[in-house]
Order: sequence, then structure tokens, then C-alpha cells
Amino acid sequence: MSRPKVFVAMRHVPELAMELLHKRFDVELCDSVQATRAEILQKIPGKFGIFCSPVNKIDEELIKTAGPSLKVVGTISVGYDHVDLAAMKKYGVRLGYTPDILTETVAETTVGLLISTTRRFFEANHALKTGEWKYLTPVWMCGRSIRNSVVGIVGCGNIGTSIAKKLNTFEISQLLYTSRTEKPAVKALGGKLVTIDELVEQSDFIILSVALNEDTKFIINEERLAKMKSHAVLVNIGRGGLIDQDALIKALQENRIGGAGLDVMTPEPLPLDSPLIKMNNVVLLPHIGSASIETRTEMAITTAKNIIAVLDNTPMPNEVQF
Repeated sequence: MSRPKVFVAMRHVPELAMELLHKRFDVELCDSVQATRAEILQKIPGKFGIFCSPVNKIDEELIKTAGPSLKVVGTISVGYDHVDLAAMKKYGVRLGYTPDILTETVAETTVGLLISTTRRFFEANHALKTGEWKYLTPVWMCGRSIRNSVVGIVGCGNIGTSIAKKLNTFEISQLLYTSRTEKPAVKALGGKLVTIDELVEQSDFIILSVALNEDTKFIINEERLAKMKSHAVLVNIGRGGLIDQDALIKALQENRIGGAGLDVMTPEPLPLDSPLIKMNNVVLLPHIGSASIETRTEMAITTAKNIIAVLDNTPMPNEVQF
């Protein structure tokens, strides 16, 4: 008797997760490092499940192409803005994801990205490697300190709260945040719940850690960029679509804000001719917020377990309800 089939839309999945899948399914890996849209559409028919990432758009066309055999999508991510939830519900396909697992790793990345941007680490490293470092003057490569600053966190879920806890140890002067409801853990740190417009006007450092949806798309737009302090640093570890990137580029080119640290952008990968790549006041990372060996392994195992749970007709470890 043939076993159900799962398509894995990426190579180099941690071995422990692959072992779990191989025990229960016939597993088909994509041909390259990351499956293209064309490859997924070609190979998805007849599959019970798909193991994917935010790079893979899961929409009605893909679900219809898969056919009635498709019962589950497992995404190795906490965000699921790449998945058409209405189509999933329409065709009775369940969705597993990986919340909580990456909280601390992403928060660590955020702090590192903020420090690297405001203290100009990448710019200074480049100067060292190219011979610009000849002598020191009192103002050469000076950035801004986090101590005594106003930090604003847009979106204080688990990740935002962890970022707040870490940055509070830097002896900041004020912590502002936005959220649908007041967060006791952030309030206990002295955090103040404010509107997004109050936050961008008052903060020296603005961190985006909110999910991308219709309400938050372009939450940082031309109007809000204009309200920021001239030295403000904007850090995004959520999704590229949270920022109107063209408006951000213009604000940076005109030195209307101090800089930006981006782990996410639009599109991904970022084209090599993007103006962002050429700017000294921008630090870019290739969407590696959760990229620790321990975290990615646990995320992969959870994704595999989510898919297996549907086969066993048992509750998923982490399921998106819609």
C-alpha cells in the first residue's frame, strides 16, 4: 500500500525533521535550494502536504492544482502572510506554523541589528578594510548611544516584549510601544502604550515587530517617516511590507532620518541595484532573524510534527485557526 506524499519546498532541512517525515511519508525534495513557483505547481498534484517557507506563496491556484489529496501546509515560520487563508478554509486545508520557538533568537538579532546600525559597525568595518582608517578624530565614525534614548516598539507580542526586556537593560530613558491591548510585562518595565503616530514622533529608535496584514501594510509610510526625528533609526524585523520602501529610500537619501536596519525588505532577495545597498546609513541582513542552529532545527521539527498530526488526525502542536 502506497504511503501519503509530502513535498518539501527547500533543501537543507535539518536532518531530525526529515527523519520524522520519512518515517510516515514518501518525501519529495525540490530540485534546487529553494523551489520555484513553477516547480511547486508541477510537483504538488497528489501530495498530502507541503513543507514550505515564507518564500512560497500558497494561494488558490496552488491548492486547486494539488487537488483533494492536499490536507496540510506546514510553514517553517511564525508569519503566514504568504498563505491565502480564505482559500485554505474553502478547500479544507489546515495550516501549521512555528510561533514562540524563534522569540528569543529574533529578539537577539534585533538588538544586534540596532546596535550595528546606530553605532555604524558595518560602515566602520568597511573603512578599516579599505584603508580609510588612518587616524582618529573625536567625531570620526561616531554613532548614537542607546542609553538615555527613547525606544519605540511597534507590536509588542512575544518578540516585541522580549526586545523590550533586552533593551531596557541599556538604561534607556523611555520605552514606548503599540499593541491592541496593554501588555503587563511591558508596563512593568515602564513601557507606555501609545498610538503609532505618537511613537514615531517621540522615539529615537523605532523597531517594527508586528505581523503583516491588511491593517499593518505600509504602517510606516511617507507621512509617518516625515514625523520621525532627523536622527531616528528605523529597524524592521517583521516583514518588508510593513514599510513603504520607496518612501524610506527617499527619506534616507535626503537624510531626513538617521538610518535603517533591515532584516526584511521588498522584494526578497533584494536586487543588487537597490539604492538601499549603496547607502552608508543602512544595515541590511538577508532575513536571518531566526537563524540559529538550535532555533531553525526546532522550527523544522515542529513543522514536520504539524504535518504528521494531520495524518494522525490529532491536534497540531501549532495550528493557525481560521
